[in-house]
Amino acid sequence: MVPRGVWCVLLTCLFYTSSADKDFFTSIGQMTDLLYTEKDLVTSLKDYIRAEESKLEQVKTWAQKLDVLSATATQDPEGFLGHPVNAFKLMKRLNTEWGELESLVLKDMSDGFISNLTIQRQHFPNDDDQTGAAKALMRLQDTYRLDTQTISTGELPGTNTDVTMSPMTVEDCFELGKIAYSDADYYHTELWMEQALKQLDGGEESTVDMVTILDYLSYSIYQQGELERALDYTKRLLKLDSAHQRANGNLKYFEYQLAKQKKVEAEEGLKEKEEREREKREVSEKKGRPADYLPERRKYEQLCRGEGIKMTPRRQSRMFCRYSDNNRHPLYMLGPVKQEDEWDRPRIIRYHDILSNSEIEKVKELAKPRLRRATVHDPQTGKLTTAHYRVSKSAWLTAYEDPVVDKINQRIEDITGLNVKTAEELQVANYGVGGQYEPHFDFGRKDEPDAFKELGTGNRIATWLIYMSDVPSGGATVFTDVGAAVWPKKGSAVFWYNLFASGEGDYSTRHAACPVLVGNKWVSNKWIHERGQEFRRRCTLDESD
Repeated sequence: MVPRGVWCVLLTCLFYTSSADKDFFTSIGQMTDLLYTEKDLVTSLKDYIRAEESKLEQVKTWAQKLDVLSATATQDPEGFLGHPVNAFKLMKRLNTEWGELESLVLKDMSDGFISNLTIQRQHFPNDDDQTGAAKALMRLQDTYRLDTQTISTGELPGTNTDVTMSPMTVEDCFELGKIAYSDADYYHTELWMEQALKQLDGGEESTVDMVTILDYLSYSIYQQGELERALDYTKRLLKLDSAHQRANGNLKYFEYQLAKQKKVEAEEGLKEKEEREREKREVSEKKGRPADYLPERRKYEQLCRGEGIKMTPRRQSRMFCRYSDNNRHPLYMLGPVKQEDEWDRPRIIRYHDILSNSEIEKVKELAKPRLRRATVHDPQTGKLTTAHYRVSKSAWLTAYEDPVVDKINQRIEDITGLNVKTAEELQVANYGVGGQYEPHFDFGRKDEPDAFKELGTGNRIATWLIYMSDVPSGGATVFTDVGAAVWPKKGSAVFWYNLFASGEGDYSTRHAACPVLVGNKWVSNKWIHERGQEFRRRCTLDESD
């Protein structure tokens, strides 16, 4: 048997080596495996508890038996030991049975559980996963304008009432605040430390003390320029711990800075006061924005919330649903596909009932074991790399590995009329916690002449995107340049051209995948390339064609 200490060392080694770079938080599909792992560990833990309870029951029975015996024997020790059987049994107990009891008490019943935990823990998430999931929650908070109370209670828009949700504890809120603090994100530090404080004030018991929370809270508020509030929280901290060294130092500093600020304000003229107020408003508006904030992000987030969609009634009146046989294609003359106009410029078409449930499940089954963190093309290095703005996992499926994949490829060709033999393989993606892909182009721009050079099939002429799941809340595909939003519908596919017929890129196709607020988003897509389309989509110099 492996000694317990060795198990602990082995457990530590496995945890820090095998769990690296898992990126569990980037795929809900793969995260489901963790639930079954945890269920298995709970079963193992219950077995361990039963073994410990059985051991204690044996010890308890032994103690009760001896308690009665010793109470009787000590009333008349000599008379009791005068009986030879009693004398023999005393010798036997002290020489043999107490030794057996000692072995029973010292027996470690946890070996089986520790062994199972050691094996399973190599597949556990690591610190990066926990941090990634925390940042995803904060991203959802910003994108969908959710307050901390809503997130903490789990009452998110689109949440299924049948799904069990355990509210966030003080410790959970405090952990989110700490992760934000480690990134110098004082805005989210403030929000989550305040939520932790609110729950503590509400009577929730916690291992995190109020002094620690107030320490983080006052400093994060000070870093955002709110001296008076920082001072108030510091005073509250010192009422709980008057000897707190850092708080005492901060108190003097904050009071000095506040007095200095008020003196400057008192000496200011009307013009300077107006300027100061303007600066305060600007600071307040920028509060919470990331360092890489761009004006496009505001539009992107608006569209994700279903706001800012631009479509005049006149343009809307020209949008239709129809049955399409793709120019009398033999397959679709008797059973045409359902086609719906989602947008006019660029033209975005949705095709309904493209994949059956059985086909979807087969594609997911093929893709799930191969899911890897999705990458993006780095224009600086020309290489593929992971990025914080693309949170998902993807896998590539080839036509020859399963008839279902081959059928899907052929279906895309039959419906679009484009040659898919030069297209990229079918990509399957599963989005994780707050999974998203920020605004991007699918085609290579002029400043990326070698984007698809290694494929030798030209630029990406069109995109075919299949939704393989419904998403209760969030997860829309939005086109930031034109203000369009397309919402996931299981089994349907959307199609658009990335290039004009002239071969020039259509910059109005800049799009994004909004963060998934509630649900599990599965998609598959086909990027169709220029090569092979020469007689299927003829070139023209008129970009409006």
